[in-house]
Amino acid sequence: MGVKVKKKLAAGIGIIFAITSITFVPTAQAAAVKCTPTKAVGHTPKKIATPKKVLTKFPKKFTLVTNCGNIVITTVGAKAPFTMTSIAALAKGGYYDNSLCHRLTTQGLFVLQCGDPTATGSGGPEFTYPDENLPANKSNNYPAGTVAMANSGPNTNGSQFFLVYANTTLAPSYTIWGTITSGLDIVKAIAKAGAVGGAPDGKPAKTIAISKVLVN
Repeated sequence: MGVKVKKKLAAGIGIIFAITSITFVPTAQAAAVKCTPTKAVGHTPKKIATPKKVLTKFPKKFTLVTNCGNIVITTVGAKAPFTMTSIAALAKGGYYDNSLCHRLTTQGLFVLQCGDPTATGSGGPEFTYPDENLPANKSNNYPAGTVAMANSGPNTNGSQFFLVYANTTLAPSYTIWGTITSGLDIVKAIAKAGAVGGAPDGKPAKTIAISKVLVN
């Protein structure tokens, strides 16, 4: 699935997650979202140095500036210090600039995955960091609006993250680092358009690209 980085996940999603079946009903608000054309394509990521120390003052918000509008994420702050430090370093270094959100899932779990400049699902920075702020092992432990890290196993977080647009149940293995406080309608609009070819898991049919990430 999208929450697993593909280079370590050849067999797909079914063997890993306990998934609750949920029906996603798009809203009228989501249908109103309009996306402008983008020239973003998969590309070699910028090299960002490993952060030398963990932040002591954490960003409160990250704003994904996209061709479909701004998605504002309010962070968990000190609950995920390594994640906050790393995401801030990547964002400020321009790592996410002009990158595509490369994967959408619409059955069983409901997420849009972003953060891989290569747009292959296997890209990432030259460093990893530990899991933090994991949820309980229960139904809907990744509710709509959650923002969490994708990974390829324990403590392998890099740059990829996923935006949850409808309540989702996953193994409690993915660091939660924020909540979408503005722009969830944008993610729902991408989900409403589905994946290319009508697949339940694949490239979004409606292209969404991150032009830059603002850190506040």
